[in-house]
Amino acid sequence: MNVKKFKSLVLSRVFLLAVSFSALVSCGGGKGGMKLGDDEFAVMTVVSSVSNQTTRYPATIKGMQDIEIRPQVSGFIVRLCADEGSVVRKGQALFQIDPTQYRAVYNQAEAGVESAKANLETVKATLANKKILHEQKIISDFEYQTANNNLLSAKAALAQAKANLTSAKQNLDFCTVTSPSDGIVGTFPYRVGSLVSASIQPALTTVSQIGNMFVYFSMTEKQLLEMTKTGVSLKEQLNNMPEVKLELADGTIYSHAGKIDAVSGVIDQKTGSVSMRAIFPNEQNVLRSGGMANVIFPYAMENIILLPQTATQEIQDKKFVFICQPDSTVKYSEIQVSELNDGKNYIVTEGLKSGDKIVVEGVQMLRDGQKIVPITPEQRAAKFQQHLTDQKEGNIATAFK
Repeated sequence: MNVKKFKSLVLSRVFLLAVSFSALVSCGGGKGGMKLGDDEFAVMTVVSSVSNQTTRYPATIKGMQDIEIRPQVSGFIVRLCADEGSVVRKGQALFQIDPTQYRAVYNQAEAGVESAKANLETVKATLANKKILHEQKIISDFEYQTANNNLLSAKAALAQAKANLTSAKQNLDFCTVTSPSDGIVGTFPYRVGSLVSASIQPALTTVSQIGNMFVYFSMTEKQLLEMTKTGVSLKEQLNNMPEVKLELADGTIYSHAGKIDAVSGVIDQKTGSVSMRAIFPNEQNVLRSGGMANVIFPYAMENIILLPQTATQEIQDKKFVFICQPDSTVKYSEIQVSELNDGKNYIVTEGLKSGDKIVVEGVQMLRDGQKIVPITPEQRAAKFQQHLTDQKEGNIATAFK
């Protein structure tokens, strides 16, 4: 190959690259999407539709009951019968308080009952003898009445002895501190050797009932009114509310749905919010009392217009779109959108109506009043794919038309 032919080949390739680059630039691109011709823009007709949206509310998880466990007798802890965080059943032992003194009192009360029983039998025998003597006019009425009174006193003494025995037995039983319900045990601020009593602070521990869990969250008064101003009873309103989901602290969605079962009757004047409560099943003990989460509340919105976010421009927190007019010119128009969105589409609340034609791609290259050649998004996608095919196959003549 001579030098002239080599130079000619190099120049032709450079020219071809320059033409290709120029064609790419003329196709547009960038933030607003690819434009396939100088005047061609993808346009869609907006229509009213139904949108299922969700919003999140910070929430606190609580057991159906968080029961403080306190001793009812004083003494030293001699044994821990359960561990922190363990699952316990109603009546299961949690702590053992030294029972020595209470067992001694119980034994003494038990002996007192036996003594009172023996005394009662003696008084009964005495009264029977007095009765015979009284019938024979050997003793006076006063002496016989005294014997009757002694019987009443003996019965009262036995009743008192039995009451003392019951109290002593109860105190002895209280030495074994048990769980009042099924649940999960909290932390232990006291250990073996600690002296405890009914007035201690903090409590021995807390048992949380977690078969079902309450989840508390708040929404604004306006949001609540939108859902409840139906003219039916509160019970019916609660039944009609949709199931809610729970987003856990690690970002995962809890496997079971919950149901709103209570709404506070008082609006917080400081925040303007209303406290609400949902109940969630907790069969696997995943939820723990005191935990934090987000309640995901669904909204079904009817007769709304969904608009791709790529079709909008944002200037100073205001959103604008290009509406295609009957003469194919575009009008730069402001729209209002809802705070709810799915990350891809906006819910338009003002500024558009069903049937309006909106430029959905290439909006960054448009200006108010510009005339365009509207094409459908499907046509745009087909032309784009054809251009890619032509470029891949080296059809330079058609790749960038």
